[in-house]
Amino acid sequence: MCQLLGMNCNTPTDIVFSFEGFRLRGGLTDSHADGFGIAFFEGHGVRLLQDDKPCAHSPVADLVQKYQIKSENVIAHIRKATQGQVHLVNTHPFVREIWGEYWVFAHNGNLRNFNINSGEFFNPVGTTDSEAAFCYLLEQLRQRFRYKPEDKELFAVITEITHELRQYGLFNYMLSNGDWLIAHASTLLFYIIRQAPFGEAALVDEDVSIDFSAVTTPFDRVAVITTLPLTCNEKWEQLAVKELVMFRQGEIVMRDCTKPAQFMSIEQGLIIARQAGVQM
Repeated sequence: MCQLLGMNCNTPTDIVFSFEGFRLRGGLTDSHADGFGIAFFEGHGVRLLQDDKPCAHSPVADLVQKYQIKSENVIAHIRKATQGQVHLVNTHPFVREIWGEYWVFAHNGNLRNFNINSGEFFNPVGTTDSEAAFCYLLEQLRQRFRYKPEDKELFAVITEITHELRQYGLFNYMLSNGDWLIAHASTLLFYIIRQAPFGEAALVDEDVSIDFSAVTTPFDRVAVITTLPLTCNEKWEQLAVKELVMFRQGEIVMRDCTKPAQFMSIEQGLIIARQAGVQM
């Protein structure tokens, strides 16, 4: 299945350490070799870098690490194609404007038999179920609200639309407008919130570690969200099945979760992915 990576923090931060391990899953430590993309919010702007080549060997990915872009909200995606050919137009994340803001979306899963009519405001350019779902979500929001609603009402409606879309299949996704980052788990999503006192972290996919206390201030707070944990010596929390959360300033500020909360093992998540037709 595809791999997702998100970062939400209270001060502009680079994602170099997390991305260093993450990118290796794109054709080296894992088989996700059908392209990758990463979007950085910078104020009201978005810097989007994509390649339809394997992330582990992409010069575009090299640029991400060398550039060390700092941002408060980042979404990255490594693709294992399920619907839509391997092409730049089908590479995540996808970006659209709504209410005078850029919104960024990336999806891991497979929505079967999800067909939408042409929207009044939003239509997909490529042929993935992911972009179609993103356009549908935005279309529903724009049809309901001419102007951007308050965050509490917005989160409630996004929750409602998410419930509708996940009926079509696997729907792990991340969504950000540069202020907050929303994450939804159909199966597997993990997160960690790093804040003082900071310690050392070691990557799972490469023999690399970092002492965060040497590169942070006592006031920094950074949330990292990913399909599978990136480090082996930190405690990662898991989102429950069908849980939707909103991160802002490096912490969870809203959440929607079925009760009792249910969690699945990584092995169970991979089995469900195969049953849903997601290539491994």
